[in-house]
Amino acid sequence: MAEQGHVLVFGGVNQGLMECIAQAVHNGGGRTIGVVPQIVEKTGRTSQYVDVEMACDNLTDRKQLMMDQSDVFVALPGGIGTLDEVFTVAASATIGYHQKVVVLYDLKGFWTPLIAMLDDLQRRGMVRGQWQDYIKIASSLEELATLLATF
Repeated sequence: MAEQGHVLVFGGVNQGLMECIAQAVHNGGGRTIGVVPQIVEKTGRTSQYVDVEMACDNLTDRKQLMMDQSDVFVALPGGIGTLDEVFTVAASATIGYHQKVVVLYDLKGFWTPLIAMLDDLQRRGMVRGQWQDYIKIASSLEELATLLATF
C-alpha cells in the first residue's frame, strides 16, 4: 500500500491483524487514518501507527466515517466487528448509498463458511441482486492485488 501511494483507513486500535497492516504501511512511508471511538481512546488502545486520527462517538459513526474515507474495503480474518463492517458496507451498497465493494481476503479458507452462507441466502432468494456484486473474494495475495487494481 505504501509503495503504491494508497492510504490505509482502519479502526485505529493497537491489536490484531489491522495493527500489523498499519505498522507496515506506516513504516513503509505510507499514510494511515485511524477512525477511533472515544472508548478506545479512554482505554489507551489507540495504535501508535495512526498518522491522522479521526475521533468518533461510537461504532456507527466509525463505520460511516470509514465508508466516507475509503474507496474499497478489504476484510481480513476477523470477528463480530469485522462482520458488522462487511455487512454494513455491503448493505449500504445494495440500496444505493455508494458503489463501493468489500473484498473478503479468504486466507486459508477463513471466509469459506461465510461464502457458503451467502450462496445459500442467494439460492433462497434472500439477497437483493447478486451478493457477488457487493462482496468479492480473493484467496491469495496475488488475487487481492489483481482485484484491487480494478478499483
